[in-house]
Amino acid sequence: MMWLAPKAGRLGRPPVFSPAAMQFCLMVKVPFDLPLRQTTVILGSILQMAGLDWTGPDFSTLSRRQKTITVQMSNCRARGPLNLLGAVDV
Repeated sequence: MMWLAPKAGRLGRPPVFSPAAMQFCLMVKVPFDLPLRQTTVILGSILQMAGLDWTGPDFSTLSRRQKTITVQMSNCRARGPLNLLGAVDV
């Protein structure tokens, strides 16, 4: 996935984050019904845990871009219980 947006040949300030990155950010927001400010904090934590030194979009960027991007999430459910954490050794 490209996190940063490609250079556009249009006038004005180009977008910093790609549509795929914004889609990912909003996919974190929708299932947990989070406000945008909490979404930015969780995104920062996800990027840090993944070992990436990327910056996530701020509240204003998410607020503006969510108006033009529709979140595309599949509705297919896995058989059995939902495992969010994976295998955890106790």
